[in-house]
Amino acid sequence: MKSNFYYTFPAIRGFQAKRDYFVIMSPLNILSKLFIFNEEEELPPQYRAQRVVNKSRIPEIAEYIINNPNDYVFSSLTASIDGDYEFIAQDSCDFKDIGILRISMDSKLLINDGQHRRYAIEEALKIDPSLKDETISIVLFIDEGLERSQQIFSDLNKHAVNVSKSIGILYDSRDKISLLTKELLEKIPNLKLYTDLENSTLSKFSNKLFTLSNLYKANKRIVAKNDIKNKQLKNFIFEYWGFLVDNFYEWNLVFNKETSPYNLRKDSISSYGVILEALGIIGNYIYENDLSNWKQYLININKINWSRENLEDWYKRVISTSGRISKNNKCIKLSSNLIKRKLNIPLTKEEEKLEANFRKEL
Repeated sequence: MKSNFYYTFPAIRGFQAKRDYFVIMSPLNILSKLFIFNEEEELPPQYRAQRVVNKSRIPEIAEYIINNPNDYVFSSLTASIDGDYEFIAQDSCDFKDIGILRISMDSKLLINDGQHRRYAIEEALKIDPSLKDETISIVLFIDEGLERSQQIFSDLNKHAVNVSKSIGILYDSRDKISLLTKELLEKIPNLKLYTDLENSTLSKFSNKLFTLSNLYKANKRIVAKNDIKNKQLKNFIFEYWGFLVDNFYEWNLVFNKETSPYNLRKDSISSYGVILEALGIIGNYIYENDLSNWKQYLININKINWSRENLEDWYKRVISTSGRISKNNKCIKLSSNLIKRKLNIPLTKEEEKLEANFRKEL
């Protein structure tokens, strides 16, 4: 190596696709100084080696580090060396791929994958400088030009498979609403029996009625801005869903084996995520307005026509112009409006405004 000035890292050498690559450990406080990210946002995508940083993601990731200093987890960053380097293997012939990697200080180390983690770590260090001596692993490839860098980024992301929202909730032991939702399933056997814990959408012939992710979202609607640590709120949520499970006629057709989940989903919208979230909004209204006789209102849920063919009620609220189920935020709120009216629960001023605008659009 020509340069007399270089960075030195303990490293492991690997061999992949007929090329050497290296794995090193980097202290968090030198990431921003050592590993660059191509920030030329004005360049067209075809001339960049990776996507532009979505800066809105950075605070969330930084907060994750700060809030979980004893058990946060990051996967390796992936970077490319553009410049001179030298790998000096350890003397022992048994460990010829363990040694020292020397990289010229004139080299550029370009992050191919992990740029959001890199920026989030930088932000977290500003808040908690004690993180500076912690490390993250980095996989280093040899830079072979823009085309190769783009291909590395494409390959890494093309074959990555995101976990479903349901499985993420199932395995999450930090999120309070995740914990509450899982506890809810343990308290209500029929809810647990007919909730898919792994998938976020139900297959056509699934023997489940609900998904864990949809119940989570519904509970999030109930909690809203309230303190989830409030025992009264938690007890209300358990009682609310318990009442629905015991008294919602359509759901009980499945619980009592009078029809199958497939047939209910085919003919009725009553178990879809959009309705669960609408019920979550209603639950929030009941809790925040302290409706002591809420069960007398909610029992009227069985007077609602939940049929998918009931376009008079559900067209453009839940049933789109193409006949498919819609589940965006507006549809959830419009569905909540209709259910509240059918239950004789008053609409808020905001809900009345939304309803008036909806009727103008029909």
